Amino acid sequence: MKRESKKNPDSPKRVTQWEEVTVNGKKRRLRTGFTTGACAAAAVKGALLALQSQRSLSCVDIQLPIGDRVSFDLVDLAFDPNGARCGVVKDGGDDPDATHGAVIKATVSWRKEPGFLLDGGEGVGRVTKPGLSVPVGEAAINPVPRRMIRQSVEEVAGSSLKEQGVKAILSVPGGEEIARKTLNGRLGIIGGISILGTTGVVRPYSTAAYRASVIQAVRVAAANGCGELVLTTGGRSEKAAMRLYPHLPQEAFIEMADFLGDALKTCSRHSSIRRIHLVGMMGKLSKAAAGHLELHSGSASVDLPFLARVARETGASEADVRQILSAATANRVGQLMRQRGNRLFFDALCRTLVDRIRATAGKPEGEVILISLQGEVLGRQTAGK
Repeated sequence: MKRESKKNPDSPKRVTQWEEVTVNGKKRRLRTGFTTGACAAAAVKGALLALQSQRSLSCVDIQLPIGDRVSFDLVDLAFDPNGARCGVVKDGGDDPDATHGAVIKATVSWRKEPGFLLDGGEGVGRVTKPGLSVPVGEAAINPVPRRMIRQSVEEVAGSSLKEQGVKAILSVPGGEEIARKTLNGRLGIIGGISILGTTGVVRPYSTAAYRASVIQAVRVAAANGCGELVLTTGGRSEKAAMRLYPHLPQEAFIEMADFLGDALKTCSRHSSIRRIHLVGMMGKLSKAAAGHLELHSGSASVDLPFLARVARETGASEADVRQILSAATANRVGQLMRQRGNRLFFDALCRTLVDRIRATAGKPEGEVILISLQGEVLGRQTAGK
């Protein structure tokens, strides 16, 4: 990773980080950004400095959890002796982040009671379901951002917090609309976005955030009494799954994408989850059947010899086996088997996956359903059958 700055290296700086990232099979040099948690910490510090000094300022520096001390530009700064407000524009770098460009605002005031009080206002979500790292009823400001914000407040107020307290309210104009593009609603976070981040830095096209959301979704489902979960590989498979399991509540459906292993391992830690179903299409489920628990194209490729072996074992001709070995995608293999009417092929893949789910999650009950792009059931296997 290369870091560039035109400022004095001994002073706080706007750190520009670049990473080599593979996107759609091509390597690109992309710029990193900063998390909502880092922006919130900077906004709170800027507002508190303005309140304390009754002077205008254009930027502040904060300490990131990874050790860097960086500077953030401030916007919409206003203050009087009773309170102050300022914002920081969320810069997600080159990551396709739903919160990129949002303004993270902080309104800060003095309070008679000693200590620091933090809460969320307009556009910041509130937790309504158990299972998350923030208790029910509190603003969706995760633990690491809370520590960053407190550290920034203590840098300004110091020991005076023991005598005169500080109250900070975070808000995000348009945050409720932005949250519709995230998994917050499924997790029981309503009214806005979450203030997130464990490092302070957003890495472009990183899977860490989505992986964490999958784990959180399983925890929330378990905490809300869901003993039966449905793991899906995407939006289409989830819609099909909801038609197949109409009796289950919304939180029972986990759109795990590429993170089958993380979802299964999290399920294994919850004894209340007794039954796991898996619904997906040929591309990802064929990888899982071949033994891969990380289904991203960069982590696992389609195992054509494996698919050819399953086809041969389920009665495919040698001519079809040769076509499978030269196929460009798993979907092409599926199309060929459908044309041949080989339902046993799809059932065999599902049967293999049932065994893998048992081995990884330790759950004896459930089923695997392989569907087409149109949602048609191609193969289905229930545990124990």
